[in-house]
Amino acid sequence: MKSKIILNRKKLIKEIKKLKNKGKKIVFTNGCFDIIHAGHIKLLNAAKKLGDVLVLALNSDSSVKRLKGEKRPIVPQSERAEIMAALSMVDIVTVFYEDDPYNIIKDLKPDVLVKGGDWPIDKIIGADIVKSYGGKVKNIKYIEGQSTTNIINKILNDYKNFC
Repeated sequence: MKSKIILNRKKLIKEIKKLKNKGKKIVFTNGCFDIIHAGHIKLLNAAKKLGDVLVLALNSDSSVKRLKGEKRPIVPQSERAEIMAALSMVDIVTVFYEDDPYNIIKDLKPDVLVKGGDWPIDKIIGADIVKSYGGKVKNIKYIEGQSTTNIINKILNDYKNFC
């Protein structure tokens, strides 16, 4: 596998099949990752420790708008993908256009599905798929107050009279 790759879904499915045939354990997580913060880094570090290959599925700009509102994302998907691919613990980045990762999880069949601790395991999208073939679903401890929304609100509040 090339290091630090950004793949479309079709190429990703092929790459994951090759990796699984080599006995690699695939870990999957997803999210908007709009403004990167320490909570994201802690989640990704913990996720990487659960397997050999960490796949990060990034919400597209259109899906972020639908989920978070018209003013989001702050950072466009091409830049978010590049940033995420530059992180040492992330092996593969892909962008998905649906509102949730259910179909991509179904396509990839990761060994481990990971989300932040703000997601109870029974509410993690795709958990049913992963559990159906004996995979594991994990939630990583959520760090209170670390969120993109909190960063945006802090900037708006602290710098409203700056300009």
